[in-house]
Amino acid sequence: MHNFIKKYWFYYFAVFLSFLIGGNASAQIKKSNFPESMFPTYYHQRVSHFETLPKTKSDIVFLGNSITDGAEWNELFNDNRIKNRGISGDFTAGVLNRLDEISIRKPMKVFLLIGVNDLARNTSTDSIFKNIIQIAKFLKQESPSTKLYVQSILPVNNNFKTFGGHTSKEEQIKTLNAALKLNASTNHYTYIDLYSNFLDKNGKMDIKFTNDGLHLTGDGYLLWKHIIFPYVFDLEFKPSLLPKPQQLIWNKGYFALTDTNTIFVDNPNLMKEGLALQKAMVMRGLEVELTNKKPSKVNYITLQLGKVNSSLNPVEAYNLKTSTDKITLTANMPNGIHNGIQTLLQLMRDNVAVDASEITDWPAFAWRGFMVDVGRNYQSMKLLKQQIDVMAAYKMNIFHFHFTEDIAWRLQSKLYPQLTNPEFMLRDKGEYYTEEDLKELIAFCKERYITLLPEIDMPGHSAAFTRAMGVEMQSDAGLVIVKNIIKEFCATYDVPYLHLGADEVKITNQKFLPEVIALTESLGKRVIGWEPGGNFTDGVIRQLWMEGATKVSENKKIKYIDSRHLYLNHMDPLESVVTIFNSQICNLPQGNENALGGIVCMWNDRALENGDDVMKMNPVYPGMLTFAERSWQGGGSAGWTAIIGEPQSEKALAFIEFENRLLDQKKQNFKALDFNYQKQADLVWNIYGPFENKGDLTKTFAPETLKFNPSKEKPTYKATGGTLIIRHWWAPLISGIIEEVKENTTWYAQTKIWSDEDKEQQFWIGFNNLSRSMNTDSPAAGTWNNLDSSVSVNNKIISPPLWKRPNQKGSLEIPLIDEGYEFREPTKINLKKGWNTVNVKLPISSFKGQNWQNPVKWMFTFIPVR
Repeated sequence: MHNFIKKYWFYYFAVFLSFLIGGNASAQIKKSNFPESMFPTYYHQRVSHFETLPKTKSDIVFLGNSITDGAEWNELFNDNRIKNRGISGDFTAGVLNRLDEISIRKPMKVFLLIGVNDLARNTSTDSIFKNIIQIAKFLKQESPSTKLYVQSILPVNNNFKTFGGHTSKEEQIKTLNAALKLNASTNHYTYIDLYSNFLDKNGKMDIKFTNDGLHLTGDGYLLWKHIIFPYVFDLEFKPSLLPKPQQLIWNKGYFALTDTNTIFVDNPNLMKEGLALQKAMVMRGLEVELTNKKPSKVNYITLQLGKVNSSLNPVEAYNLKTSTDKITLTANMPNGIHNGIQTLLQLMRDNVAVDASEITDWPAFAWRGFMVDVGRNYQSMKLLKQQIDVMAAYKMNIFHFHFTEDIAWRLQSKLYPQLTNPEFMLRDKGEYYTEEDLKELIAFCKERYITLLPEIDMPGHSAAFTRAMGVEMQSDAGLVIVKNIIKEFCATYDVPYLHLGADEVKITNQKFLPEVIALTESLGKRVIGWEPGGNFTDGVIRQLWMEGATKVSENKKIKYIDSRHLYLNHMDPLESVVTIFNSQICNLPQGNENALGGIVCMWNDRALENGDDVMKMNPVYPGMLTFAERSWQGGGSAGWTAIIGEPQSEKALAFIEFENRLLDQKKQNFKALDFNYQKQADLVWNIYGPFENKGDLTKTFAPETLKFNPSKEKPTYKATGGTLIIRHWWAPLISGIIEEVKENTTWYAQTKIWSDEDKEQQFWIGFNNLSRSMNTDSPAAGTWNNLDSSVSVNNKIISPPLWKRPNQKGSLEIPLIDEGYEFREPTKINLKKGWNTVNVKLPISSFKGQNWQNPVKWMFTFIPVR
């Protein structure tokens, strides 16, 4: 090796100089080629192999020497995007020589670990550092959008008496790592500290991770995975727990999942929870034994009942302690163990290790629910179970099942089988749930500590009943039938509650509700009804659906659940997360004996082409997870608002922290599911106006002219987000970004989008996110909306979509097809390298819509799809 260095030192130095000369800030870096004889046979074998492999998109490349070469990276991370470009014996000149093969592929990320072989050749740390900087600069030049992660050189251990040229370089490794860390930001790479994580107490490579003092064993690669996992998948540094625990302390160290093979359950009443944890871990590839005998060795997981102090809802409280040698989950009741397991599974995000921590947690509200309307649009059992599983994973506990409607009655009745005959259904004819189906759903929920809340809507929303039975519910004959249905239902299904609906109906028979309520309660079921609704007794739990319904909170005899402004079918996807995150359930920071909690609802009144479309056309999972956070954490803001807040305000920072956790959940757990949400908290807009347009929506003003200089014009407002509500269509109940709005005005919103290179970028763009519950008309051909709104990028107007059904008169029986940005193809825009200026024009004439089905939605969405 020393002869090799003597032979090529001059050429090596000359090539290095050519990089250095070309590597200044203003000059193009010209990469020189090294003579083939400079590198060994294995190097050439690997390089020639790499060059013949197919060029794929979104690659994550691991680049380095034998330490990189030794791992099966795509198996380790279970991701086929990951490519191994390690070559045993390689050094910085070798990486420079073959960097073209990397850069030409335009990878998404490169993880570089190189330099220890240079040190073994007695190359100076300064020269190695400069070579690594040249690697970074060349990669940035040739593939500007590639993210480079420079990993520290690992520690070594000379106690093995092998690789002496490497293991004698402890001080040089420290020096080089310090230089790489110090210069990361100025050279456009992210530095990752592997070094300190692999040290033993003597400052050497821990023998747990090596068997020769230089290279890694399997446990070493697992630790490496644990350290870089958040960088590979763009996650927060620590696991993003959602809902956020009430009390959380991160400690030093971690519990190695690969060192444990035992779950110890100290109480037979917890065996169900132990089996659930075991099953979840096995599904992740972690083989683990379940036992009720305390293990003699360390490194095991304990589930136990004990005293956990909580200010609210002690039945659901838990304490979770993770140290380097054990995990202990304690709860007052099995329900709390279930909740703690959901948190523990989130902590196990990489299936390698759980970071040391202590968590004490409990919910702010006892009821944390989600409602589906399957009366209007049938959903398969598979889809229902999918949603229930997601609910359970995020500690929600009420599944509100609305299965009767004007459109169809979708629950089998053996007394009155005609109720589910296809001829009496208006949509999804013949689709309904059998007695066995509902029993299966009840059991499925119960296994997950979720209460199924069934709703038989009466006496309103009952046209399907009338078609099938030939009488109206409020008639004397109808009341007899309804009572028989209630008796049959209560005798058949093991549920504690029955929701009777009773909203949006004129009560013509004053004895109807009192009699069915009394009957239901006599059969052992607690009654729930919508408020405002019918003539309820005080014992009926009220589900609030309008702002005026809050009068019930003044009656201490009445318990209630909040669903006000929690209808996902009315919400824009980006707005839904903002509005629900800001909300304050029951107008209280936490629940009490009367204020039980809330239920977020999914009413898709409009017909669907198929049942699964409900997930694409509505923010089901983004809204559900945001509500899981707010209903567990409590808090929120009084009133209702659809704005994130001024940039850097306390309100905006709180949203950013939550959004980061929400997006981590999307990346980790919703890869195969519809999750229509994009990061928006980093998009800041300057808002200019008002400009009086006198009703002329086409009139132009200064912000859309070339003379307008945003750097010299102070904006009227600053706003954050991908969807901005200028004035909410339910104003003043829900506030938008402009405090005092006026008709016949035009406003402008401007922002800048950075691009590392000239490229085509996809965007969500929209100006009227149609409710999925109204007969709203489709946009006219050649327009974004009926307000003459427009958007330009770098002064080039972006054309609206070629609508598939322009000018379509709204009808609940005509499914939406491309009207919403979240379920049509994104708009493709050519961005230039550097900053790109976005200008959105937002004129308005009147706040009054054509009719209540076509409200004026003064809003816009503009956000890159990442």
